[in-house]
Formats: sequence, structure tokens, C-alpha cells
Amino acid sequence: MPLKNKADNPNVATMIDETDEKRLKKGWTTGACATAATKAAFCALSTGAFPDPVSITLPKGETPSFAVKQKTLEETEATASVIKDAGDDPDVTHGAEIIATVKRGTAGSGIVFKAGEGVGTATLPGLPIGVGEPAINPGPRKMMAGVVEGDIEITISIPGGEKLAAKTMNPRLGIVGGLSVLGTTGVVVPYSCSAWIHAIQSGVDVARAKEQPHIAACTGSTSEATLRAELVLPDYAYIDMGDFIGGLLKYLRRNPVAKLTIGGGFAKLVKLAQGASDLHSKRSSVDFEALAMLLGDLGGNTTLIGQARKANTAAQVLEMAQKEGLSLGNAIASKAQKAALAMLNGKTEIEVIATNRAGKVVGRG
Repeated sequence: MPLKNKADNPNVATMIDETDEKRLKKGWTTGACATAATKAAFCALSTGAFPDPVSITLPKGETPSFAVKQKTLEETEATASVIKDAGDDPDVTHGAEIIATVKRGTAGSGIVFKAGEGVGTATLPGLPIGVGEPAINPGPRKMMAGVVEGDIEITISIPGGEKLAAKTMNPRLGIVGGLSVLGTTGVVVPYSCSAWIHAIQSGVDVARAKEQPHIAACTGSTSEATLRAELVLPDYAYIDMGDFIGGLLKYLRRNPVAKLTIGGGFAKLVKLAQGASDLHSKRSSVDFEALAMLLGDLGGNTTLIGQARKANTAAQVLEMAQKEGLSLGNAIASKAQKAALAMLNGKTEIEVIATNRAGKVVGRG
């Protein structure tokens, strides 16, 4: 079947089968929906009228429009809501009502975020938000901050969110009381193993056809940005492998290149180092006991090892190790490299670069 953009777009990470593209519809993240609702409420508070539909600009330039369901305007606050459309992605929040209440804050307070009904609160360290903060991630906070002006209090609510959260990883991560408001790009890419793996294979094929000896495969946009800053490679050498490291390596066994650089978030590379070939949170998890034992091998004391066993996230363990001067990042990257080499049967040279959430390199192997 033909591939879109094969000739005119060298960014092979976006290539998918046309049939899959027609069958699978993209959607909008909870963060994008919250931003749209926030913009509608702020406009009403500022002008007395709700825009409907309301349009927003996402980080990569998309400008989706959202119908406004709830419209309530009072003297000091306004509330608006939109219904989340996750497209064809099996997202538990598809169809949920995302509500934003906006009101003027006290002078000098800046923009303050609050968790309303159905939105969780962080209770454990290791997350991208602080303990006690509403579970609204940095990406959505930045988007919402971009559609308001002045000292503003924004409360996000998701009716039924606490019940929906039981179907997610939130309880294990210490997010209590509801869902997280997530989304880096604002766009939900439909989760299709076949379409994504097809795109990975197409990326390898294009690189080989171009006689490109070195490719870089990344778990997400943050690690890709880091690798792009470090490596001098053409666009078509970068492959968005997502969680499908096994699918990539299996294909490279039959269709090798000279060198592969794997870039990924620390937690995902921990799972690769521990033998996982699918890095998705629903199909593999971090073995904290093994991580604690590795700290012991690196010279960690019994207190540190005990803390690692009880840790909430891999990022938290990394932070603890760094405070003790232990090179856990390098150790994990090296183990991930060995695991990847074993899957490849040694046909390709591999290097691994681990990053934190901010894109800083925390380990090399």
C-alpha cells in the first residue's frame, strides 16, 4: 500500500499507511480540552460573551475548534466546558466533560491552578508536579496560561473523573481524587500497533534506501529533541519508535543498519534494561526491587536501597542516586544497550542515551 509523503516529506516518523490513516482518527488531549474551556471562560469573563466554537493554537501549530457545552457567567467568575474527543484512541476520558472555571485572582497572585471535582492531587514525589499540587501537568498549564491574562485562578473539573482514574495508573503513582490533565502536543495519536510499527519499518526502509548508516530511534519528542541537539543526522534518520523498541529491533535484525542510537526517558530505558521489549505502561513496569539491587551494586547504602524499593517512580530513584553521587543513569543506559544488542544478535552497533523529563542527558551506554 502507498505511503503518504514518501517523496515530498523526509520525516519518516510521520509516515503511516493511508488505509490506517483513514481508519484511525486523531483526537485532542485532556490538556487541549481544558485549554479550550479555559479560553472560552476567560473570554466571557472579559467580554461578557462566550466564543462558540472556541479555537486554540496547539504547540505544533494546529488550530482545532471546540463546541462549548456549559456556559455560566457570574460577576466574578465564568465557567465553560467542552466534551473530550479522543478520536479513535481507546482513552478512558473519551467523551468526558472537561470544565474550566476562571475567576480574577488577588493582585500579584499570577496564574493559580486548582483541582476541581474529578481532578487528582499529587501526593507522592517523582512526578512532574509537586506534592500537594493539582494533577495538571506542565504542558497543559503552559497552554492554559497562554489563553488568559493577568492574575487568574483556573479550576479544572472532570465529573466522574475519580471513578475513571481507577482505570489508570494514577492510584499507583500517588495521584488521588481523580484524573490527571495531560498532553504535551495537545493531539491524541490513535493507538494502533500495526500502524505505528509500519511507520517504524518504513523509517528504516527509507534510511537504508538513502544509504544512511546511522539512525536514531526515540521514545518521544523530548528524547528526540535531545538527540537532535547532539547528533548530526538528516531528518529521515530519526524514527519515532514510541514504546515499540521490540518491533524496531526485530525489523533491524532482518534489515540492519551500521549504527543505532536509542534515545529515551529514564523510566522507559529502565524497563528495556530489565528485558522489556514493549515499553508501554500497560504492558511493562519498572521492577523496583531490581533497581534497588542495582543501586547496591553501585555502592548504595542500605538506607538508599530501602528507599528505592519503596519509591513511587523510576525518576525518584534516579534523583536519590544522583544525590549520593551514584551513576545510576549510566548503569541503566549500559544495561539497556546490552539488552538491545541481545535482541539484535549483534548485527548493529548500538548506543543508548537516557534523558530526564526536561531533556537533560542522565545516562549513556
